[in-house]
Amino acid sequence: MGKILVIDEDVLWWESRKESLDRHHNFSIWPFHREMEIQTKLKNQNYDCILLSLDSAPFEKFDLLKSIQEITQPTPIIAFSSSPKPELIKKASEKGVSDLLTKPFFNEKLLLSIERSLEIRQLKNEIDYLKRQEDIVYDFSKVIAFSPSMKEVIATLKKFSRTDGTILITGETGTGKSFLSGSLHYNSCRRDRPFIKINCANLPENLLESELFGHERGAFTGADKTRVGRLEQAKGGTVFLDEIGEMSLGLQAKLLRVLEDKCFERVGGSKTIYVDERIVAATNRKPEHQVASGDFRQDLYYRLNVLRVHLPPLRERKECIEPLANHFLEKFCCTLKLKSSGFSPEVINIIKTHPWPGNIRELANTIERALILEESPVITTDNFIMPAPIVKAKAKPKDIDESYTVEQAKSKSLENSEKDNIIEALEDSDWTQKDAAMKLGVSPRVLNYKIRKFGITHPRWRRNK
Repeated sequence: MGKILVIDEDVLWWESRKESLDRHHNFSIWPFHREMEIQTKLKNQNYDCILLSLDSAPFEKFDLLKSIQEITQPTPIIAFSSSPKPELIKKASEKGVSDLLTKPFFNEKLLLSIERSLEIRQLKNEIDYLKRQEDIVYDFSKVIAFSPSMKEVIATLKKFSRTDGTILITGETGTGKSFLSGSLHYNSCRRDRPFIKINCANLPENLLESELFGHERGAFTGADKTRVGRLEQAKGGTVFLDEIGEMSLGLQAKLLRVLEDKCFERVGGSKTIYVDERIVAATNRKPEHQVASGDFRQDLYYRLNVLRVHLPPLRERKECIEPLANHFLEKFCCTLKLKSSGFSPEVINIIKTHPWPGNIRELANTIERALILEESPVITTDNFIMPAPIVKAKAKPKDIDESYTVEQAKSKSLENSEKDNIIEALEDSDWTQKDAAMKLGVSPRVLNYKIRKFGITHPRWRRNK
């Protein structure tokens, strides 16, 4: 039962209604003229809601309202008056009262206002709790980083979070790019604004365009109403574009405009929408290779590659593997309401020595499955089942082009292999053609010919043919 404090000079009016109101709440009536006693009472007693009369010297009552708010924040305060004027209503709203009622009122109306105010307070408390949980989850000091490479990554991200530049995160699938993008947001000056995540690989081009930029009613078949895009929803926050290497060249051009001019138009619309948000992009590909092959715009690469960090795979941060395993076991025990005292020594050895091609995601999934299957106090090898290794199938000649002969298919395969070798040598040589030629055992002239033949380019080269 809620405890309600009424601050009003008309004590008799409230006493006549106290009995019926007390059936729903515990009402405590306190005369207004004892202002100092009210403050003492509020310091010594907690109330769920406060009702404040504005009938006598209403604008002076706002000084009392301020002192009450300082003592009881975030207790909701409902103001009431026998003849509320427009300026009084405006002032009360500006001062943060939950509701303003006109006296006399029926008990039902008052109880409805109280219940609504208490519900809003409960929702605010839940939101504050969730925000605190996010603060804990995304706290850089809570990130499991025991290896030298990950310690360096976290130190770099801390610096990046204090700036407002565009960030590019690279790394294999499952290394934690999405999670660390959240850490960047919640440790930045934009933390109180929305954090929007978009996976560019999950949607076809037309749906991804609508998801990003929104669309106007009638823009295409099925567009029966205007839709606000995710970039517009960010409202000064952070937008995380996962797997940006999968974005089409057409959408890349529209995204480039957002980065350069901070504006765009919805699909099917002509009105220019201006936005202010930070872009954090991630990819499991090598963007330099995509630029060289023409699959990624060179100018967009420049704009995204302002601040860059690479997440090493789990096999290169072995010091983190066992702590991560213990973390996931504790987490799943809590969420699944199961008990386990840890891993057997044999399982620990497997965890430490397995290469984890799926990285953190694979480790987490394996532990969750083992915990569900295990019936003994510790996780044993009987239930710690490793996923079968994935073997990529080689393309058949007819998969390349059905019109090819076997000889043509073999020739094309050799060309692709040669192009990949050249790109790898160039990357290892920091895209210096002379050093790459030496690595490949050919003359710079031959290498230059091959580069032109295969259409290989790089942003740093002045001439890209």
